[in-house]
Amino acid sequence: QVQLVESGGGLVQAGGSLRLSCAASGRLSSINKMGWYRQAPGEQRDLVAAITTGGITNYADSVKGRFIISRNKNTVYLQMNNLKPEDTAVYYCNANTRAYGLLYDYWGQGTQVTVSS
Repeated sequence: QVQLVESGGGLVQAGGSLRLSCAASGRLSSINKMGWYRQAPGEQRDLVAAITTGGITNYADSVKGRFIISRNKNTVYLQMNNLKPEDTAVYYCNANTRAYGLLYDYWGQGTQVTVSS
């Protein structure tokens, strides 16, 4: 199993910045990829950014050029710059794992990000 603990959410004005952190523990060797998803009220949970163990990244079009995902050992970060009100959501850390030929997703508890206009 993998446990994920997130931190760094909060309230910020439009144009501001926040950095989210997600610390993973447990069976770290099973992790293929880590990423951040977000879910606004009444909306589905969507991918924001992800990074593989090899360092390959991908981003949602809406955050390209503003958000940066990075990883250091067992912690993944999401640097969010030039935040917009539409970035307001609960942000969830995700770990995609493979063990015994099976894929499984683990999720953090979520952290609220609120961007005021």
